[in-house]
Amino acid sequence: QVQLVESGGGLVQAGGSLRVSCAASGGTFSGYAMGWFRQAPGKKREFVAAISWSGGNTYYADSVKGRFTISRDNAKNTVYLQMNSLKPEDTAVYYCSAGGTIATLSESNYWGQGTQVTVSS
Repeated sequence: QVQLVESGGGLVQAGGSLRVSCAASGGTFSGYAMGWFRQAPGKKREFVAAISWSGGNTYYADSVKGRFTISRDNAKNTVYLQMNSLKPEDTAVYYCSAGGTIATLSESNYWGQGTQVTVSS
């Protein structure tokens, strides 16, 4: 059973940067693909970024490509999302997910509690 805890959210001005982290415990972290999703008020949860177990493959939503970078440190059981050039539309609760494959992340049973990211204009 994997437990995920996000941290690092906060309030930032448009154009600023923020890094959120997701620490995993209770499982073999290096065996899981990891992903970040977000949910804004009144909207459905959406995919943001994903990374393979080795870190060799990464995927991004078009809306964040070129601005966000996902990475992982398997020695620290942690996945990161570096967010640059933030926009007000990036405001959401950000969740991390762990899964057997990138394709199954959205249906995973393993989710963190979320961390709020608010971008002011």
